[in-house]
Amino acid sequence: MSSLKKTSGKGLIIATVIVLLLGINLLASLWHQRIDLTAEKRFTLAAPTKKLLKKLDSEVKIDILLKGEFPSAFKKLANAAEETLQEFKEVAGNKISYRFVSPDDELDDVTTKYSDTVASLGIDPVNLKVQLKAGEQQQMVYPAALVHYKGKTFAVTLYSGNKIFISPKELNSAEALMEYKFADAIDRLSYTDKPLIAYSTGNGEPVGFNTYDMVQNVLKKDYQLFTFNINTQPAIPDTFSMLVIVKPTKPFTEEEKLKIDQFVMKGGKLLMFVDKLEAEMDSLQQKNEVIAYDRGLGLNDLLFKYGVRINSDLVMDLQCDLLPFDVNGNGQYEWLQWNYFPLFQTKSNHAINKNLGLVAGKFVNSIDTVEAEGIQKTVLLSTSANSRVIATPALISGRENVNAPESENFKRHDIPAAVLLEGKFQSLFKNRLSQALRDSIEAYKGEFLPGCRTDNKMIIVSDGDIVLNGAANNQPIPMGMNQFAYGTQKEFPFANKDFFQNCMEYLINRSGLMEAKGKDYTLRLLDTKKVEDEKSRWQIINIVAPILLVCLFAVAFQWRRKRKYTMS
Repeated sequence: MSSLKKTSGKGLIIATVIVLLLGINLLASLWHQRIDLTAEKRFTLAAPTKKLLKKLDSEVKIDILLKGEFPSAFKKLANAAEETLQEFKEVAGNKISYRFVSPDDELDDVTTKYSDTVASLGIDPVNLKVQLKAGEQQQMVYPAALVHYKGKTFAVTLYSGNKIFISPKELNSAEALMEYKFADAIDRLSYTDKPLIAYSTGNGEPVGFNTYDMVQNVLKKDYQLFTFNINTQPAIPDTFSMLVIVKPTKPFTEEEKLKIDQFVMKGGKLLMFVDKLEAEMDSLQQKNEVIAYDRGLGLNDLLFKYGVRINSDLVMDLQCDLLPFDVNGNGQYEWLQWNYFPLFQTKSNHAINKNLGLVAGKFVNSIDTVEAEGIQKTVLLSTSANSRVIATPALISGRENVNAPESENFKRHDIPAAVLLEGKFQSLFKNRLSQALRDSIEAYKGEFLPGCRTDNKMIIVSDGDIVLNGAANNQPIPMGMNQFAYGTQKEFPFANKDFFQNCMEYLINRSGLMEAKGKDYTLRLLDTKKVEDEKSRWQIINIVAPILLVCLFAVAFQWRRKRKYTMS
């Protein structure tokens, strides 16, 4: 009888333990806390991302086109995407769903393949060459995802390069941007009203084919774009979120500068891409030489008041783009470095240039930061460690490339070419507003502000060509792309468009998601020398240690078993 009671007592204990475990697991699935022990908080979402996910009122479906047999780097990219979206689910619950699909799969409601859909949205594949028995076969991989929300779709690029082998640094950068890219896609699909942007056309700014990529693929895609003539309009309405000025060629009058100034004082954002010098590639091609001289735009005092000065010089850099030159005059062209086309490798010191590739410039001026009370200045683009400036007027000749540039002349480094200014700006016209300018303000019942009421921000770039595109085969090509190298083996995808988009997003910063873009993942690589020195020792430890543990466990088990049955 006592034996029966013992058995039933044990059964009751086991049943109680099982019920408790089930209860604990159920409660843990409903209420649980995750602890991120990584130094850079890799698995902690930014506050704006959490806020965005919590306010979702419909399901977000995400298709990741990384299903299949790919090289290890792309598998790691897929794992990083899954980890990020799993963090999204922790916040949004069943409002986030994702799946991995093959590029050759068809969408649920149509017969179109995923590869065709992402290609139509401007995402290029990476060409993998697969070795089969019958020979070599091309396989296209699309490192991308489609985000679906409320009947709309947005394509996300998970890796912006085009190489088969992704370096650890590139993979690390892609992982660091994963949260921002998915959150930004959801944010774009959530908004019905796009911010209003004014594109200035009153001072000779370009409006032709060379603005196609900027206008069609950035400004009109993400914003409501209006062309705005500062000459003819009495003021810049504060309904515009931003004023964009690109490569003006005509001088600004005092009245025009007052309109820009008061737009900034009222909280409007300013983004300027200015070529202070007249130096064009077309003239160089026709005459093989061109004289660079000051355009006389009249912006010096306005920009100086805000905290920067664009100098009347030209930047030259040994880190530069290539151009074809007829060196011997026999019609046979050689690809040579053209030091007047610097390539800016950013320092990732801000969310705007974080994990950004090379940005290509053309005939760039240097920028100096000057004292401006209460204004914080951040250099976004600067030259390499081997650069210089030349004074103007300067004669630029294609014959310069007959001889290689002497490196000892390129001793300067980190010459600024783009600066972010933040703070409470003071008006250029404070204590110096003429009666004529005062009358122009009163004519439209405006109010003169001597300074910003709240913090504001602007970005000044000393190159107007950074956001303009060239043409190849009578078709516009992406901004920053070398039109001479387009379609050849010299073609390289520069990050001009990414830089432009980042500038726009940071200045408007509608949802604060740039905080997520500023996250920095530390790349922890193994010490190759230490690995080589200690390789044998760790191999022995990894092989012998498990065997010793098994043997030790077996000895202990046998000793306990022998002791137990000997005593009984």
